[in-house]
Amino acid sequence: MADKKKLPRGAASRANRSDPDPPARPLSARTRVSGASLESPHADEGIDLDPAPEHDAEFEAIVRRELELLGEDPEREGLRRTPQRVANSLTWLTRGYDMDVRDVVGSAVFNETHSSMVMVRDIELYSLCEHHMLPFFGRAHIAYIPDGKIVGLSKLPRIVEMFARRLQVQERLTEQIAQAVQDVLEPKGVGVVIEAMHLCMMMRGVQKQNSQTVTSAVRGIFRNDARTREEFLSLAYGRNSLSR
Repeated sequence: MADKKKLPRGAASRANRSDPDPPARPLSARTRVSGASLESPHADEGIDLDPAPEHDAEFEAIVRRELELLGEDPEREGLRRTPQRVANSLTWLTRGYDMDVRDVVGSAVFNETHSSMVMVRDIELYSLCEHHMLPFFGRAHIAYIPDGKIVGLSKLPRIVEMFARRLQVQERLTEQIAQAVQDVLEPKGVGVVIEAMHLCMMMRGVQKQNSQTVTSAVRGIFRNDARTREEFLSLAYGRNSLSR
């Protein structure tokens, strides 16, 4: 009996499977999948895809090859949609590259005579460390002293989101947020503090579970006046708040 030639792992299932899904569209043209529209979260229904199930063939091929290099079988049930999921997820998680601060703020800059400190504190942020592409997450505190103009409060978290949704280091993220507020408002001063925990330090490497990284960036009066800087830091780290 002749020996059968052994096929590469997964080759048989690939040969018998056709892909009826449409080609990729730009991320901006995709619609999100609503979990409420599904009776149950079946694995192939797309409920965990970011956003709707479309394809980026080149990106998915790279993820598939990564799985193979790890010794995995991309055709086993739990991994068949993984290349698509990872491609869509990373595209969504780095969507900040396609945003501009002027568009994010829009027309929400108003003339106002208020001249005391304005702060939005405890802004949640999630980003990806550019060194290992592992998440870091935490909170941002932003303050500024107006010089004739104020910004809609929700725009400060949007600025954080825009810069956080890129490959980042926390130090640069802090500076970018401060400079964006400075450029948009031209205030008397800006202060930004970020407190974050980095999975690249927690789940690998040094594996320190309770370490936090704190970074700050100051502009104008926040840098030049010690009392203003002290007030900012006191408000940023104060414990007398609604959330603590």
